[in-house]
Amino acid sequence: MQFRQLRYFVKIVDAGSFSRAASIVHVAQPALSQQIAELEGRLGVSLLQRSARGVRPTAAGEVLYEKASAILRRLDRLPSLVQSSGSEPVGHVNLGIASSLAAKLVAGVVEECRANLPKVALRVSDGDSLSLEQRTSSAALELAIVYEDGLTARLTRMPLFRQKLFLICSEPLSDNPSAISLEKLAGLPLVLPAPGNGRRDILDRMFADAKLPLKLALEADSLGTELSAVQNKVGYTVLPVGDMSHFGPHAFAKPVPIDPPICLTCSIVQSGDLPLTRAAEAVRDCLIKFIERRVGEIDMPGLEWIASD
Repeated sequence: MQFRQLRYFVKIVDAGSFSRAASIVHVAQPALSQQIAELEGRLGVSLLQRSARGVRPTAAGEVLYEKASAILRRLDRLPSLVQSSGSEPVGHVNLGIASSLAAKLVAGVVEECRANLPKVALRVSDGDSLSLEQRTSSAALELAIVYEDGLTARLTRMPLFRQKLFLICSEPLSDNPSAISLEKLAGLPLVLPAPGNGRRDILDRMFADAKLPLKLALEADSLGTELSAVQNKVGYTVLPVGDMSHFGPHAFAKPVPIDPPICLTCSIVQSGDLPLTRAAEAVRDCLIKFIERRVGEIDMPGLEWIASD
């Protein structure tokens, strides 16, 4: 089996057709078809289903696509590993930041790394913590800053701080409480991520332990959808964000603490299977110093720094 064949196979799945993949990899379509036939022959299984609409992977092809994509990403990072052996960190680093933190951190993170690591090109993306963990585990990201409530296999983590969860409302609650109990929270329609998300899982567990029903108004697939639903009065949500002012002065009511407190841990995570390049190590160290300084400068209610414990 050759890396070239794996690259061709991944490109075909991504493109959805042999002709489009052939133009991307600059190989004649008959030659591309021959390479895939040889790959299928070596593995003894059919990898692609062909139809008038294009091609899609078989069950075996889906497994190969996932594993081959991870292998190729690691192979592509070898130059950075070699280049980073010099005295100054050099290379590209892919960083993920949880969406609920991105607004407060992205600009500062980019500026900090540019100032301290001039030969490192930082690529930043945001998303929910679960997807960022999955992308880090598969080596699509070298580092990610995520909220979590438990250990994820194949990840190495460095906890930074604990953050309390708050009830997020479009308008103040009628009784304007200083905190809301779990019992009262159970009576509110909630807009939450699907199970598997750390925030959703901890709430499911807390409600189950208290023998309370969780009143679900909507399962959202992104933070943007959650907040849009809250703004449109579909329901309420629960976030590790005690200050929503960066969304605008009247976008949301003041977040309400939950009593007793429910906390998530913010951590920097990396693959447990693949060592960081020197550039990624430098970015990680820069991030820790920046975030510690940043959380001391801005108002983040309910936060407790723990990285130096």
